Amino acid sequence: MSARLRNLNPYELHKYLVNVYCLNKKGSTTVLGRDTSRDRTDLDVIRENHKFLWEDDDVADTWERQLAKKYYDKLYKEYCICDLTRYKDNRVALRWRVEREVVAGKGQFQCGSKHCTNASGLRSWEVNFAYVEDGAKKNALVKLRLCPECSDKLNYRSKKREVKRLKKSRKKKKKPKDKDSSSEKESSDEEESSAPSEPAEPTASTSAVEAGATNESSWKKGVQEIEEKSREEEFAEYLEDLLL
Repeated sequence: MSARLRNLNPYELHKYLVNVYCLNKKGSTTVLGRDTSRDRTDLDVIRENHKFLWEDDDVADTWERQLAKKYYDKLYKEYCICDLTRYKDNRVALRWRVEREVVAGKGQFQCGSKHCTNASGLRSWEVNFAYVEDGAKKNALVKLRLCPECSDKLNYRSKKREVKRLKKSRKKKKKPKDKDSSSEKESSDEEESSAPSEPAEPTASTSAVEAGATNESSWKKGVQEIEEKSREEEFAEYLEDLLL
């Protein structure tokens, strides 16, 4: 080592001694640490480029905007989650639900308030959400499912529009009249009116003919139609109950 130091010029020797001193000094290893003040995670990038609503004409021209748009496409935009902490100031924060909230039923089968877990007496509200984004004022109609207590907080300053599901009335199908049966009925009435007051004793041949006529009329009348819902109609009604 001494031979190596003897071969160094004064500047190289000074540099070597300073580096050895800095590295061996207590706490000096922090000098070698990388500057992390400008580091950003994916979540930071999404927060910087996030939009509540992406329009069709919005172009994701950078990788940051592409990442934010990809995150937006994975959100569930049927119901919102709200923060009613400042409801007295008429300032309500809204955001879309994430996957874990959809799986848990938060915002649809549980109260959509951020700090409430009540699941009884939920009501649907349509809210005109006014917000400022990129320096411009925007509006969006969103839906909320809230319990009675949180509904009162939401309507503290102004009454919101409540969304109610209209039940469809089932229309009964009218059974078409059978012309053959009506003609048979008229002919049988005429026969009864023309028949004598004292009926004759039926023979074996006449009873067989009457039995055959009865069976033929029953086949002509057919089985009464019973209205049944198709699988598509039942599935549509189930989705209406689920997404109200």
